Amino acid sequence: MGLIRSPSMRSGDYLEGMLSDYVGGKGKLKVHKSASSRLVTALTCLQFAFAVYATFLLYYMSPAVDLRTKPDFTWATRIARNWRQFIITPHVLNHYQEAASLVKAEIPPLLTPTEVCEHEKIDFLQKKSNDAQMIKVKTELYKEILDFQSKSIGTETLNELMAMKSKWDLKGPNRPKVTVILNHFKRKTLCAQLDSLLQQTLPFHHVWVLSFGSPNELSLKRIVNSYNDSRISFISSSYDFKYYGRFQMALQTEADLVYIVDDDMIPGRKMLQTLSHVAGTEKYKNSVLGSIGRILPFRQKDFTFPSYRKFRSKEAGLYLPDPAYDITVDKIVQVDFLSSSWFLSAELVKTLFIETPFTFMTGEDLHLSYQLQKYRNAGSFVLPVDPNDKATWGDSEHRLAYVSETTVIFKDVVQVRDDQWWKALSTGYITQWAAMYPQKIDALFYAHSVDEVRALAPLLEKFRSTVGKKAYIVVSGGNFCPCEDAASALNWPKLVCKDRRFKIFDLAIGALSGVSNSEVPVVQAVFSSMKGLIKIHNPSVVITVADIDSNVKKALKMATETKSNGTTLVLLPRPSITKVLWMADLRSAALPNWNRMRISVNIVTQNRVHSLTRLLKSLSNAYYLGDEVPISFNMDSKVDEATIKLVSTFDWPHGPKTLRRRIIQGGLIRAVSESWYPASDDDFGLLLEDDIEVSPYFYLWIKYALLAYHYDPQISLPELSSISLYTPRIVEVVKERPKWNATEFFKHIHPNTPYLHQLPCSWGAVFFPKQWREFYVYMHMRFTEDAKANPVQIPKSRTNGWQASWKKFLIDMMYLRGYVSLYPNFPNQASFSTNHMEPGAHISAKDNVVRHDKSDFEVPLLQDDFKALLPNGKLPPGSKLPSLNLFNQPISLRGLKAAGAKLGQDVLRCDNATEIVMVDHQTGLPSRCSKF
Repeated sequence: MGLIRSPSMRSGDYLEGMLSDYVGGKGKLKVHKSASSRLVTALTCLQFAFAVYATFLLYYMSPAVDLRTKPDFTWATRIARNWRQFIITPHVLNHYQEAASLVKAEIPPLLTPTEVCEHEKIDFLQKKSNDAQMIKVKTELYKEILDFQSKSIGTETLNELMAMKSKWDLKGPNRPKVTVILNHFKRKTLCAQLDSLLQQTLPFHHVWVLSFGSPNELSLKRIVNSYNDSRISFISSSYDFKYYGRFQMALQTEADLVYIVDDDMIPGRKMLQTLSHVAGTEKYKNSVLGSIGRILPFRQKDFTFPSYRKFRSKEAGLYLPDPAYDITVDKIVQVDFLSSSWFLSAELVKTLFIETPFTFMTGEDLHLSYQLQKYRNAGSFVLPVDPNDKATWGDSEHRLAYVSETTVIFKDVVQVRDDQWWKALSTGYITQWAAMYPQKIDALFYAHSVDEVRALAPLLEKFRSTVGKKAYIVVSGGNFCPCEDAASALNWPKLVCKDRRFKIFDLAIGALSGVSNSEVPVVQAVFSSMKGLIKIHNPSVVITVADIDSNVKKALKMATETKSNGTTLVLLPRPSITKVLWMADLRSAALPNWNRMRISVNIVTQNRVHSLTRLLKSLSNAYYLGDEVPISFNMDSKVDEATIKLVSTFDWPHGPKTLRRRIIQGGLIRAVSESWYPASDDDFGLLLEDDIEVSPYFYLWIKYALLAYHYDPQISLPELSSISLYTPRIVEVVKERPKWNATEFFKHIHPNTPYLHQLPCSWGAVFFPKQWREFYVYMHMRFTEDAKANPVQIPKSRTNGWQASWKKFLIDMMYLRGYVSLYPNFPNQASFSTNHMEPGAHISAKDNVVRHDKSDFEVPLLQDDFKALLPNGKLPPGSKLPSLNLFNQPISLRGLKAAGAKLGQDVLRCDNATEIVMVDHQTGLPSRCSKF
């Protein structure tokens, strides 16, 4: 029995009857085959038609298809209309139409861009300057900048940029995804921007139209909807996120590149293609690119920096391009920050938010470039254009964004932006001025607290008050060390923190990094800021206190180590700071060698534990400036138990301690000469017998003298082989040993001038590595047990008969080769060491017929700072040092060499009138004769 459907029966009733019959057990349903076949055929055809329709629809919605061709889908609509009667009966169609009419009443009809777009009409007239002088000044400055960049980093034209190899294959599979972000408030330029973007030669991936707190939100939304493009999205908020909101949105993109565009920029149709290609090159991949930029101010003649908006000023910088002065960009140019549009990799956008911005009200353009350079070493570049092809322009209409002199910026905004760029420059932003004119200062001080400012103040003031010296101070700022508090501690006016003049730099670390229990933000901020400041100012040294926070110390160490030209970090113990004011008297070229030298203390001892105790006490009370100073004890085989216990328990906090003990008795010659051997050309050895006592200032004297006369590249004193701590009171090598007073002898020059002497000192002296290696070889070649068998016999010198004396061989070598030692000279022969003349290998020895008057050898020790006693309060230039021969007679350094050559008893036979022996200073071996 078949089921026949009445024409008056509704489709729903018909379906319900079929199910009722089936459930009611009426058996198998039987339908007429002819009706069933027609229905199945109709449904199959309809399904196929809609599949074809959907396929074409998906194809045309693809981003690769240009929707501007407006494909016609009416054919699909006609097919659907012709087939609908086979599926939907009229009363069902009426039912759906009634429901649809209700929805239509609620949803407004979709409008086209033509119906909703508003176009801003601007009566635009580009301002042209008629100031010939300013046109000349601005043009010359631009040329100067381009010339510098051409030599330093290289510049390219648009054609050259497009010819460079890029990672992005704009026509192949490796095509970049670009998200374009448009931020709109009141301007009526959205349609123009969207039309321009839809015409780009490189299709965009997405366009996000942002409306934050805009009174035109509804009209902006209508415009976006009218384009009916799934790639274009509208994002709004009633809260105005200002200028940073668009960059915060950029963090959400999954695209490769981001193009953030102001509402006054209508990019040419080749812009995305050009920007993407350049961003894919190896040279510019780590950069932010744009169409408009600024060069920040240059320093004026009064050493201040003007406002970046100062009118009729060359030092105010440049606006690029600047049609007012006929300045166009025909080669890519690095700028200090970009305006109006920014094109960069999505990864780089994160950098903007590392530090809290100076203000959220303005300045996102500068903050982005500053942060990118500071933390990613990324530059900001304005792309060149083809002046005859608007498709290459960043703003194809050259309207609002390109009018520099006519753009209205309120005075308070200018002040905020001036404060912002000065803050950036003060915290390590390397502007184009800084790159073009690298500074050179002597010292850059760093203080993380106000107490540290106070501790460093005397040395800072000494540097700043010394003629020809430059020194600035950096403070952490924020809650750690506010600039105003630091200025007060230095007795400077608080206005110094606001002046656009180099003097004090406030890093504002607490303000920038916010509250954190981690040391990472502080280390990052100190390192990145100091790295930039060091690169800008090229200080010879960065000076801070030795007990500064360990994490800050690490940051400073990293910052100084990144500087290739040799800035040195100097960590001074607070008690020593006032003792090294002589640092300011050293040349800038000598200061970087502050940490280069390694001075070791080498003590020769055996069985004078009382004497050794006194020496060790004096060594413990000396100033070492935080340097590592190794100490070694050299004991012969007959050392007593008390001495061993003393040296074993002695605590030496300034460096490693080494104990050496001979198995077989070696005697004084071996004990002294083998107590030290240099490990490098910067290794200096201080040799002390145990009956010596030293001044608290002995190490300062050595270090000062080494930096002034050995490590200053402008000083040439190759004859200097040692530095004495002791000032002699007698002429030691003359048989009568007459008394001698250096202060009286040199009073015609200066009573306290240091001097050069051919006599080496054995009562406290530091020996130079090159000459000590030379001495080792010389003594090996000339050593004899019988002093009279020695081939060197210096005329009228009592040293010829000295037995068992290492000093005799050193005197011979210095005489033959014209070497000298530097001696101190202070009132009453006050010295940095003294000899207590206690019984030992020489003094009071049975075979020594010479009797020693203690008053001839024991001198007072300097207990106060010696700097004020020196000529003009500092060590004199090396060329001004007087020199004496072995017998305390004035003579030139050339005269000393002539006397040695004349004696002609060196290990090599040379011309007795004009030549002396030269050696290989690495090995100490004599190599050749050389004229002097």
